[in-house]
Amino acid sequence: MTVHLPSSIHAGAHLYEVRVYYEDTDAGGVVYHANYLRFAERARTEALRALGVPHAEMESQHGLIFMVRRGKLDYLAPARLDDLVIVATEVAAIRGASVSLRQTVWRDGKLLVEIGLDLACLRAADQRPYRIPPRWRDALMSMISP
Repeated sequence: MTVHLPSSIHAGAHLYEVRVYYEDTDAGGVVYHANYLRFAERARTEALRALGVPHAEMESQHGLIFMVRRGKLDYLAPARLDDLVIVATEVAAIRGASVSLRQTVWRDGKLLVEIGLDLACLRAADQRPYRIPPRWRDALMSMISP
């Protein structure tokens, strides 16, 4: 299968394919708006796994988790049942205890949804901010968009 990637996706982006199933759609046959957040969550998890720094390891080794602090979604066009969409994940900025991501959802080179997220690195035990461990910071730096 040929995947059409738009030129606006940068080289450091992680790409994750999602097939739209019946359970993802609403009564009108389009992807229910909140399900794009599920697609984006899976893409972020797989991006970290592909970089060799999975969420579970950060929690088991350091007692730290990433939690969504802020999110903004712009819905530009719908995805429909059986569509194959691509979720591109790019790092926009990294700070001491947070990371800003840009995630976009595409179908056949057409932008469907833009998602901007700020993730906080927190201690799992008390939900207090904590610096992103060096291994995770270095991995995320490799995904910074120009």
